[in-house]
Amino acid sequence: MAESVAPLAGLADVVAPPVSPALLDGVDLEILQLLAGDSRMSQRSLARSLGMSPPAVGERISRLERVGVIRSYTIEVGWPEAGFPVTVYLTITAVQGRSLAPIVKALRALPEVSDVRLVTGAIDLLARLVVRDHNHLRALLLERVWQITGVQRTETLVTLAEMQPKRFAIQLLESMRGAFDGPAHQGGAA
Repeated sequence: MAESVAPLAGLADVVAPPVSPALLDGVDLEILQLLAGDSRMSQRSLARSLGMSPPAVGERISRLERVGVIRSYTIEVGWPEAGFPVTVYLTITAVQGRSLAPIVKALRALPEVSDVRLVTGAIDLLARLVVRDHNHLRALLLERVWQITGVQRTETLVTLAEMQPKRFAIQLLESMRGAFDGPAHQGGAA
């Protein structure tokens, strides 16, 4: 028997909250570009590159962390080299009238699921997974994904190739620097 809960009820508890853009200036964007190129760069090296004092750079980095612009310092894992060479996009349609929140929670619990997006259109969710091979994908779908209560239908899109990696963060930050004149980008309330 289908739940009587509204399909979108409870999503606020499992999706990231909306955010207001932080006020960024050219120096902030330069710091972000440098860290996007090498997140292990020391404050002293950053300061040298920017012509600033290390404490001034440290204050800026602390502010960028505090407002959520810098979320973490991490590594990028080469999943193919780590034994998970297949990226799969999985479209998911829920049973009509079912809440999506438990489905999102169940997908999040699967180690192979990289991320899940709530989308508009004919489907409800789009998930990205990484798997070892066809057999791994088959077992994951049969034994885990298709066992999630509320999943009515899925479509599996197996990637055959991907574009050469680009320096996305650096390129987007560079475009942001050119998108405004003056000391601060007026992206919203601070």
